[in-house]
Formats: sequence, structure tokens, C-alpha cells
Amino acid sequence: MTTPTHLQGGTAPPTPLSGRTAAVVLTAILAASFMELLDATIVSVAAPAIAHDLGAGEAAIQWMMAGYTLAVGAGLITGGRLGDSYGRRRVFLLGLAAFMLASAGCGLAPNPGALVGMRVVQGLAGGLMIPQVFGIIRASFEPAARAKALGAYGAVLGMASVAGPLLGGILVETDLFGLGWRAIFWVNVPIALIALAVGARALPESHAPGRSRLDLTGALLAAVAAVLLLLPLMQGREWGWPWWGFAILALSVPVAALFLARQKRLAAHGAQPILDPALLRVRAFAGGLAVSLLFFGAIGSFFLLLSLYLQLGAGYTALDTGLVILPYAIGSLVTSGIGVQFAHRFGRVLLAGGALTLAVSQVVLLLVLGDGTEPAYWSLAAPLFLGGLGLGLTAPSLINVILAGVPVRDAGAAGGVLTTVTQIGNALGVAVLGVVFFTRLDDSLAAGAASLPAHGDALAAILLWQIVCYVGAAALMFLLPPRAASHE
Repeated sequence: MTTPTHLQGGTAPPTPLSGRTAAVVLTAILAASFMELLDATIVSVAAPAIAHDLGAGEAAIQWMMAGYTLAVGAGLITGGRLGDSYGRRRVFLLGLAAFMLASAGCGLAPNPGALVGMRVVQGLAGGLMIPQVFGIIRASFEPAARAKALGAYGAVLGMASVAGPLLGGILVETDLFGLGWRAIFWVNVPIALIALAVGARALPESHAPGRSRLDLTGALLAAVAAVLLLLPLMQGREWGWPWWGFAILALSVPVAALFLARQKRLAAHGAQPILDPALLRVRAFAGGLAVSLLFFGAIGSFFLLLSLYLQLGAGYTALDTGLVILPYAIGSLVTSGIGVQFAHRFGRVLLAGGALTLAVSQVVLLLVLGDGTEPAYWSLAAPLFLGGLGLGLTAPSLINVILAGVPVRDAGAAGGVLTTVTQIGNALGVAVLGVVFFTRLDDSLAAGAASLPAHGDALAAILLWQIVCYVGAAALMFLLPPRAASHE
């Protein structure tokens, strides 16, 4: 569950839209947003069915999630600049078409490798689409209509968070047209076709003033560094933790250093880097990066691993799993509006309270798992609802609070980097917590434990790490500004 905000600023607005045309444009771009947000969560519930049907191993299950979120993160900043330079309408429609084709590719995937590859393409396409949504809204709507449109985007985000696990469970369980889990990807195709037809006719074109040069080399270095970091973490167990796996992991450090050196050189010559190294000297921004990595890293793999526990350990169906996760999404909807409304008054205190609420929810869930028996529905639903309340208090406002400590001229670039880091945090969480989960699961099964207590023990192990991450994030939040930024 991610909240992309403040991706690219600086627009040259065309004639503002109004009336029916504005409603049609907003419907088209929000339909595409709904698809992208849905695909960030829907796979969690379907993962056990996918693994069973394709014979996917533990690493492949992790890559289905991490590959998508990492690719979205890799594409966000570059996608935003492509839209600014070459036209937001053009890049949006290109990203939407690519997302539709990649979704069909996922639905046709004959093996785990093909599915992971198509998920990466899906993520890259999402990284092209999403920045254009904000750019089109800001460039094409009057201020009053713009506020309503951004509010509608927030509502769509909430609906996607609720619909993801539930729709995933329904589609897998009903075996729509005999498609099984493949229906979770095919459902994107008719939505995308309608959005493409409407968008091609109604979307206005807009550009940012001037044209910035894309740092494709920097984007490639950042992506390579991330892959070098994640690859041995997720594949290490299947490889048997060879020495060369650790060598690959270590190689991510010099590649990241090369990326930072390039960014520093570009900034020194007046070019536009992906990450301006000067921002790292701003306490709010540096602290915000650490908070984002910890906070979203803790969330990253939780629903995937909870789904594995419920379906493979406790014997729940995919639909039952979606219903168990539903209270979490409802809880986040309840408090997300409150979090945004009061962030301008309580800022970092509100964020820290949300992170600590999440930590408490995981403590309660840890106690529920303690006896090794199958928990009742409400004993799972209650701590998950509490966790959703904590998420709603923190996630929607986190970037705005961080940006309050960043110079206004750097807010657009900083927001893009922070949004990207939330995606990297998600992917890193899938990698690290996935290793903890599967290692503990294999150890428990090897020791003769039955499936339910073994999966419960594995889930409990990641809950401990989540608690540490949330408490650590709450402590670091006091490096952030006291209140959220206020941006039109």
C-alpha cells in the first residue's frame, strides 16, 4: 500500500477543464491509477495459488512482489521527466498501453520466470503512468477542481487498498472463466482498453516549461545497485549461500557510490540529477529517507507472508484470506482522512503515533499466534484493524511532513525521490523479511513441526522484526519537521 505524492512540479497549464470533459478525463486517469494500485496488493492473496500452479519456489514468490514495486520505483522519476518533456498525455497513454499488454503477459505466463519478467514490465509501465496522473491534474484543472480531483485520487487509493485482497480472493475462489489466479491480471485488460479509448479522445496535452535532460545513466546505476542488493538476498537460500552471492551483495556498494558520484558531478555542472546530493545534508530529508525505508520495509512483505501462513498453514481459502485482511484496509480508510487533516497541526507526533500503533498491533498479533493453534477470525481481524488505523495515520502524510523541512525550490525533486524510496523500501522488506520467514519455516519443518505451528512460528519471527522497524521509525520521526508542509 503505497501513496505516491509530489512527483513532479513546474507545469505550463493549458486551458482548464470543466464540466463533463473534466469528469471524463478524471475518470480515465483514475481508472488507470486504480489498476496500478490494485496490482500492488492483489498478488499477495493469489500467491499460494500461483506458486502451486506454476511450481514457483520461495524466491520466485518474493520476486513477484518485489520485482513489481522495485520497477515502479525505478520508473517514477524518469517517467515524470519524460511526461514533462514529451507530453504527459502521450507518456500516460504509452504507459497505460504497456501496462495492459504486460497484464495480459502475466495472465499468459507459462512459468515463474515469465511471470516475474512481466511483473517487472508492469511495474515500469506503472512508473510511466502514475507521475502523469498528478501532472495532468495540476496542469488541467482549476485550483478548486484540482483539490477535488486529488481528493478523488485519495479515495481511489483507499478503494484499491480494500479491493486488492478481497478481489484477489474472489477471483481465485470463483475461478472466473476457468482462469483461476490468472483472472487477477486479465481483469486489467478491459479496464485499460476503456481508459485508452477515453484518454485518446479526451485527455489534454501538457508539458513543463523548458526541457530537462534525462539522466538515464544515473537511473541505470541506481537500478543495478538495487538489483545487486536484492538478488542475493532473495536467491541466496536457493543458491545455498555461496561466497559469490555475498560478493554480488558487496558489489552493490561501489555501484551505489558511482551513482552518488555521478549525481554530485551533474549538480556541480548545473544539470538536473535524479538525487541532488545537497538534499542529503538536509536533516528532514535524510531522516525521511531512513524513516521511509524502515516504515515501508516493515509493511513490504507482511500481506504476502500472512497470506502464506493463512492458506498454506491454517488451510484458509483465498477468499477467506481476503476477508481476514479486509479489516486492515478498512482501518486505514478510517484514519487516512484524519491523518491528512491533522498533519498540519501535529505532524511528526501524529506519524510517530501511527507507527507505534502499528507496532502494538503486531504485538497483539504475536500473542494471538503464541499457542500454535488456528486463531479465530476476530482474533486476527482485531489486531489487523488496529494496524490499519496506524497505517492511515502515517502513510498518507509522511511525505508532506518530510517536505516541510525541505527548501520549496527542491520540494518537487525531493518528493519524487521520497516516493521512489517508499517503493525500494517495500522491495527490500520483501527480500529481508522473506528470508527470515522462509528460513524459520524450513527450520521448523525440519525439526518435525506440523504445518500450522511451523508457519505460525515463521510469521511470528517477522512480526518481531516489524515491531523493531516500527519503533525505530517512530524514534527517527522526531528528526522530521513538527508539522506537514502545505502545498497547493
